Amino acid sequence: MTITSIFNDILGPVMRGPSSSHSAASCRIGLLARDLLGDEISAVSVAYDVHGSLARTHESQGTDMGLYGGMLGWKSDDDRLPHYRRELASRGIDVQVAYDAFNDEHPNTYRIEVRGHRYTHTIKAVSTGGGMIEIQQIDGADVSICGDYHELIIFADCGEQVRDRVAVLADIDDLRLCTGKRCFVELKSSTQIDPVLIGQIERIDGVDSVRYLKPVLPVLSRKDMTVPFRTCQEMMAIGEKDRLSLAQLALLYEGQRSSLSESELMAMMVEIIRIMETSIVEGLAGTHYEDRILQCQSGGFRTQMEQNALLGGTLLNTITLYITALMEVKSAFGVIVAAPTAGSCGALPGAVIGAGHTLGRSTHDIARAMFAACVPGIFISEHASFAGEVGGCQAECGSGSAMAAAGLAFMAGGNLPQCIASASFALQNILGLICDPIGNRVEAPCLGRNIMAASNALASADMGRADFDPIVTFDEVVTAMHEAGTSIKHELRCTALGGLSISKTSKSLEKKLSHKKAGISEKGEAF
Repeated sequence: MTITSIFNDILGPVMRGPSSSHSAASCRIGLLARDLLGDEISAVSVAYDVHGSLARTHESQGTDMGLYGGMLGWKSDDDRLPHYRRELASRGIDVQVAYDAFNDEHPNTYRIEVRGHRYTHTIKAVSTGGGMIEIQQIDGADVSICGDYHELIIFADCGEQVRDRVAVLADIDDLRLCTGKRCFVELKSSTQIDPVLIGQIERIDGVDSVRYLKPVLPVLSRKDMTVPFRTCQEMMAIGEKDRLSLAQLALLYEGQRSSLSESELMAMMVEIIRIMETSIVEGLAGTHYEDRILQCQSGGFRTQMEQNALLGGTLLNTITLYITALMEVKSAFGVIVAAPTAGSCGALPGAVIGAGHTLGRSTHDIARAMFAACVPGIFISEHASFAGEVGGCQAECGSGSAMAAAGLAFMAGGNLPQCIASASFALQNILGLICDPIGNRVEAPCLGRNIMAASNALASADMGRADFDPIVTFDEVVTAMHEAGTSIKHELRCTALGGLSISKTSKSLEKKLSHKKAGISEKGEAF
């Protein structure tokens, strides 16, 4: 697995669709599958574990849209994604889906066969949360491809000889021989691979074909990569020694992880914030989408705000309004930023941007607060998970709440210990939260839980700034989060098999939406 990057794991992907672990991750898997085939896809077979999360949710939560959209060559924010069925039909691509008891270790496991005119390949892949992925097998051979390198897959009869020849030709990060149903050499490079080199490799005796798998992550990895800290304790020691703020520590970390300058990183964050603000504006203008439970509610909330009919006060009400707008854009398949997931895309940006706008802060100030907010996310990504299928909603809204608390405390002038205390309070308050989507959609109770996560973050930030004692260190809270998540039974981890998901109302909505979707599909319209 890769070392956490703020712009890979925590903020992003920029995407359409209801779920980053379903819609965006599957799109990345589809893009890599397309590159592996190296040909126009004529047929696809996908198999899911009946005990995992994808068997029941692959259609309603955007897995199909992302996977087949990626295979069509579309990225996760492409405006053609909702029309994937129409495009599959026009290209004559046959799709088959099967279910079996594979007893997979990870609930988001894909078994894929892609067929073209000349080649057929099989892939086993997992969505690890927040849009991150890992291809674990190609044609039965074990690999670890996360989309953070330029990769060549070199199919060859005499693998060892080919590997040795390639090692002489190429300046590479990693080279290994893989043996499964077919033999191939896997080459990883942190830089773009020269077409001249690919041509030289193709001419090596014994090479059958070469496939170039392009990166799908914005920040690439490299050989012998290191970061300044992997735990909160290590980070605190550096911060106190060098008198660094939480935002400065975030920039230090991501600068070393990415090899990008501080100005480049700030530019990336400003662009992320621009996308988030655009989504908020779009949501406030009103959204509509047939295949969803909740239609536009942000307009009514704003009207109540303008009439001073709400109890929350300007700051909390603005945060709530922004979260509602963001979640409605997500549910309308508009462009949002997973932060750290699509299911929790409202809490962190709604809180930090909402506070920034209310307090009159500049975009640069909001960007620095967002960097500060990402630091707790580094430790959660490294030592727990953002995936609701792995850790319940505490992994999604809980993580977003902890991050938002740190960002809010930083924006309010909090020092390093106060910001981390704020994050600790917020995560402690949400431990054990289950994930039980209503109607098999990522809308409710997701909206309310995002608003609750941000409200919790605001209170936790005030507690941290007032020097309340969180007692338990943040590293310990993350460990407890991981243990609590693995203790939640799988029916309550985004499988739609327990909790509110199996209420009478939920089942009725699921049936109603299924019938509506079938009717739209028959007309050949977007859905």
